[in-house]
Amino acid sequence: MKISVLGCGRWGSFIAWYLSRRGYDVSNWGPEEDASYRILKETGRNEYVALDEKITLTCDLEEAVRRAEIIVISISSQGLRGFMKRIMRYPVSDKIFVLCMKGIEVDTGKRLSEVLTESGVAPDRIAVWVGPGHIQSFVQGIPNCMVIDSANDKLKRTLADAFRSDLIRFYYGEDLIGTEIGAAAKNVMGIAAGALDVICVPLKGPLMSRGAREVARLIKAMGGNELSAYGLAHLGDYETTLFSPYSHNRMYGEMLARGQRFEKLAEGVPTSKAMKLLGEKYGVELPITEVVYNVCYGEAGNDEKRIREAISSLFSRSPKNEMY
Repeated sequence: MKISVLGCGRWGSFIAWYLSRRGYDVSNWGPEEDASYRILKETGRNEYVALDEKITLTCDLEEAVRRAEIIVISISSQGLRGFMKRIMRYPVSDKIFVLCMKGIEVDTGKRLSEVLTESGVAPDRIAVWVGPGHIQSFVQGIPNCMVIDSANDKLKRTLADAFRSDLIRFYYGEDLIGTEIGAAAKNVMGIAAGALDVICVPLKGPLMSRGAREVARLIKAMGGNELSAYGLAHLGDYETTLFSPYSHNRMYGEMLARGQRFEKLAEGVPTSKAMKLLGEKYGVELPITEVVYNVCYGEAGNDEKRIREAISSLFSRSPKNEMY
């Protein structure tokens, strides 16, 4: 089976590494001008993985697309629609697309699989691969569980069975809406967790519980199964995102609270904006998401003070039934 992984950042390079170790014929694409690609091209490795010589590293997008039976995409979620315009120039009607990325399109509130469908890919040829796990742990041989979901039941089972190993145990997803929204939303909670780490307020337990509950309400309003919020894609990924030193989103929240700038990608920032849009569209109250959005997009200032005030605003809300 020939697989092309499009994107050679930390997840893209890891997926290429992982699938090659599973015995697949793997190509890893990255743009020639991108620093991540140049480092891999020059050294064969980055700070996360050393690519096997069997992996074909290329900056030729047409070559990567044409050769593949399965195309795995791992790029910034907000660049997906524009990227798909480039991919759709080539014949892809017989390709399987797997999205190994987490986010919601800011301008439209669309899930990433919806972006692919609107770009011209048939829904039954799209799958998403999400769930807990950091590359730094995987490459040390520390196993974890993940989920593959799709509107096509046969496809998700085929992919999960083909990709599973002693390192990653895959489950079959049962709710594409919940899987995608949950996976994206947990990055918003990661930002909140990083801020809490700095101001030393022991609220991660309530954050996990109440955060999952508000995401469950949104999933249900969008037509998904609210129980998906308590699955691997969302609540199952909380340990990785809320507590791990490797999480970009937790680190973003920490540095924000310190008044410092985080230079790497933190998908939770645009996701908080997209979720705010969805909350308004579907009439769902998302208090934690609103706080994260306000802190991320508010005026610069004393960030720790703003975060403490934001937490106080959550505590001053009127009483609710726990499972409202």
